[in-house]
Amino acid sequence: MEKALPPPPPNKNGTVEVCMPMPPRVNSAGIWENPASPSVVLTYSLPLLELQLLLTFLVSQLVYFILRPLGITLFASQMLAGLVTGPGLLGRTEIFRGIFITTDMGTQIVDTVAGFGFFMFLFLMGVKMDMKMAFKSSRRAVLIGIVSLFIPFVAAVIIQEAYKLPNPSNQMKMERIVATITESVTYFAVVSFLLSELKIINTELGRLALTAAVVNDLSSLLLFEVFSIIRHWTMSPTLALGRAGGTAIFIFLLFFVFRPWMFRIIRKTPEGSPIEEVYIVIIMMLALGSSIFTYFGGRTPLLGAFIFGLAVPDGPPLGSALVDKFECFSNGMFLAIYVSTCTMRVHPEMVLDDSTVVQFTCVFITFMFLAKLVSCFLVSRWTMMPARDSLAFGLIMSSKGIVELAYFTSFKENEIVSDETFSVLTIGALLNAIIIPILVKFLYDPVSRKPSYDKRNIMHLKPDSELRILACIHESEHVPALIDLLDITCPTKDSPNVVYALHLIELVGRDTPVFIAHQKNRNRVASSFQYVLDFNQYEENNWGSVTVNAFTAISPYKLMHEDVCTLALDKQTSFILLPFHKKWSIDGSVEVENNAIRNMNCTVMDLAPCSAGILVDRRRKLLTPSTSPYFVGMIFLGGKDDREALTLAKRIARDPRVKLTVIHLTDHESDQDCGDVMDWDTMLDAETLRDVRQNEDSADGCGITYRVEVSNHGIQTSKIVRTLAADYDLIIVGRRHGVDSVQTMGLSDWSEFPELGVIGDLLASPDLDGSISILVVQQQDYVNC
Repeated sequence: MEKALPPPPPNKNGTVEVCMPMPPRVNSAGIWENPASPSVVLTYSLPLLELQLLLTFLVSQLVYFILRPLGITLFASQMLAGLVTGPGLLGRTEIFRGIFITTDMGTQIVDTVAGFGFFMFLFLMGVKMDMKMAFKSSRRAVLIGIVSLFIPFVAAVIIQEAYKLPNPSNQMKMERIVATITESVTYFAVVSFLLSELKIINTELGRLALTAAVVNDLSSLLLFEVFSIIRHWTMSPTLALGRAGGTAIFIFLLFFVFRPWMFRIIRKTPEGSPIEEVYIVIIMMLALGSSIFTYFGGRTPLLGAFIFGLAVPDGPPLGSALVDKFECFSNGMFLAIYVSTCTMRVHPEMVLDDSTVVQFTCVFITFMFLAKLVSCFLVSRWTMMPARDSLAFGLIMSSKGIVELAYFTSFKENEIVSDETFSVLTIGALLNAIIIPILVKFLYDPVSRKPSYDKRNIMHLKPDSELRILACIHESEHVPALIDLLDITCPTKDSPNVVYALHLIELVGRDTPVFIAHQKNRNRVASSFQYVLDFNQYEENNWGSVTVNAFTAISPYKLMHEDVCTLALDKQTSFILLPFHKKWSIDGSVEVENNAIRNMNCTVMDLAPCSAGILVDRRRKLLTPSTSPYFVGMIFLGGKDDREALTLAKRIARDPRVKLTVIHLTDHESDQDCGDVMDWDTMLDAETLRDVRQNEDSADGCGITYRVEVSNHGIQTSKIVRTLAADYDLIIVGRRHGVDSVQTMGLSDWSEFPELGVIGDLLASPDLDGSISILVVQQQDYVNC
């Protein structure tokens, strides 16, 4: 006979324990348990929490990695990860049931950590939210924000009357109220998250959606506070007055005591210095205190954190410091835990338990979604927005996200909604988060919206027409070099320059991109003030021949190219001037290197709706308005980029100070006198060089020298280019993107900066000893445009 196994030893240290079979039950977190078979359970809280965090993070990232090519967003992937690890799939296995389900301690700890992460998220969203947008919004944004709130509310009332029950229970009434609130409001945090993932937050459509969402969100807060006071007034006028007075005191303290105190902190902090750590700690303690205050006031503690975040000044230095310190901490890990643990509470098998409730909930959220979508679409069309943009805008305003999920979870924990209703609402939010981003991507593509059917380059301008240039600025060091280059383009009253100076600032500490058109002595951003003054001085020094228009764009680095290309398209510029991402010191070594600027330059060069150029400033002295000559060299190999660069060089040569030398780099087999067989590019090259060859001493009334250098391989070209560095103050080259020739063969394999082209990369190499400036020119790419 087989000997019976002895019972497990007593658990003295609490390392592991074997759970005996028990009947099915629902735990305190509302998760369905079926521990019919033994499962392993960790009873130490910290290892259990670490294991839960690790598994949740790994599953969510794996789901996102698999579904990302299909256009599924990170938020939707996190919700799917919660369904996967929940009781519907992996939660049925012993391991996952032991980790996430069978221990009350495990669910309580992970829920506490996830809730703290969501508290941090809402606080930071309040910090990044610019309330001034609601007061400075356009009429279209205000109209859309209000209509998108009230029309779904009216539709909800109509649907409830159509499905009116004879004797509805209190829970059914509360479920309908909850569904009405969550489906009517468009939350700023949800719209901001969606636009950031779609990378359209700084487009015109994205800015309008953010503004309308701010109006909708703040209007809903005010409206529901009024309804709450009215409801309590019918129960007890004293209680209603107490709640209203407490709310008024709370708002007064935040915006008239703590907010001015934070502004004093900003004024005390020297420019460029970080905020002292003690102030960061005090602000976080005040945020926690605000949550406690709203909790004891009968509201959710998360509301207090959000409202306190609204009182914090957005942007640098305070708002950006808070975001830099805590956003990665909250959004990177704890927010994913919160989304996944909330979705773990969904029971797919319980959706069909009560068909009446499920049917009404499905019909209700569908009609509410259509009411918001149609209302936003019609108002957008009424304000003359294109049909595809209006539909995309309506979808964005109808999107659901983490805020709605948090409301659903909170109502379920407080037993306001049933498990069936919670499951249907959560699955509906998941379908919304999956479908809407895909549809918006299909309807609205900002890159393809920048076609340029006109030839916007320097080569096709008439000789005496105005030259429109968009000059981009990141740092103060970029301004002198850009102004010097603009100055030697020789603007005159008959052939003026129209300069659009765009100051690009990284979006930090706020969630709303800003685009400002500066007027004379008005609307100046503090950090842009000096740049505006410098360019205004340049305009005054060239009065009548130069017109300067200054702009400031505050957006993420990865989306700055949108501001550049959009402004170039709107202002019909012929040339975009970009600063190089490296800064050289006086001794010739690299002092600063910003790869974010380099990525933006590469994107602009690929997507620009006109010609573009990158200015590499390696000078150790500035150009002064004197009679001393300024030596400019132009290296010509052939191709459309070189023809564009030569046209710009001829325009520069009109300046009496400039001595231009055109170096025609050719091989042994080239026929400089236009032989019998020539392709179209060669004919255009010969035509562009004709006036330089025939009248090099007096072309356009200026002194231009023409010389030929012969090279039949890349090494010889490299030697020739290096010898030119000491002879000129500025060398202009074409990028020759995607073009290879005998003279440059093999050099592209060693190119460090492809955005400069082969020749530009040689001249910008740190190994080159020289103090020249390099201007790399690329003609408008009609294929990409």
